[in-house]
Amino acid sequence: MQASLFLIPVTLGETDHRRVLPEYNRGIIVGIRHFIVENVRSARRFLKKMDPSIVIDELFFYELNKHTSPEEVDGFLKPLAGGESMGVISEAGCPAVADPGADVVAIAQRKGFRVVPLVGPSSILMAVMASGFNGQSFAFHGYLPIDSSERTAVLKKLEGRVYSENQTQLFIETPYRNNKLAEELLRVCRPSTKLCIASDITCEGEYIRTKNIKEWSGRLPDLSKKPTIFLIYK
Repeated sequence: MQASLFLIPVTLGETDHRRVLPEYNRGIIVGIRHFIVENVRSARRFLKKMDPSIVIDELFFYELNKHTSPEEVDGFLKPLAGGESMGVISEAGCPAVADPGADVVAIAQRKGFRVVPLVGPSSILMAVMASGFNGQSFAFHGYLPIDSSERTAVLKKLEGRVYSENQTQLFIETPYRNNKLAEELLRVCRPSTKLCIASDITCEGEYIRTKNIKEWSGRLPDLSKKPTIFLIYK
């Protein structure tokens, strides 16, 4: 088999991996010795869950995060250039989607290496699926500005795109600030605008509900410290 850069999804929380990851992935993982990861400790734990027979000490890990320089990232792919397949593992969900793994994938594509995405849970796509919103046209914006006035301006702009472009808008917040963002959405958006709150997707406490802003008033769930995606549409 041609040496490839495999993009390996992980669970979105403490979910049994057998619920959300195909057996095919395990077969690929056991044949890889080099892994580019966001966090070595959690990656080691994930690999051991996928297959307890994996000998972690025989593997090589390259840590990729916001502090990693482009030169270091480029060097991570030396095993791939030498004919050995490599794996990219994110902290949660699919690598390279709202994730620093995109940097190493870009380099691999530029150098002509084979890139293979494996099947696994994506909170972004699953939130769109369950929201009842437009799945033909949607945009994910990641984190909104921390500054209150800037965030309000961005929310109004995104809501405007909902109506002018018929496009679903998605964004996230640091989990401990989720409640504040939810309250701000009720304050900023039109009463008729629909808001979907998708929290703890695939996990035991999964919560996905769609209501208009007026219906959410006084009925917001406690989202503190829970991974959550917010979606707005008309």
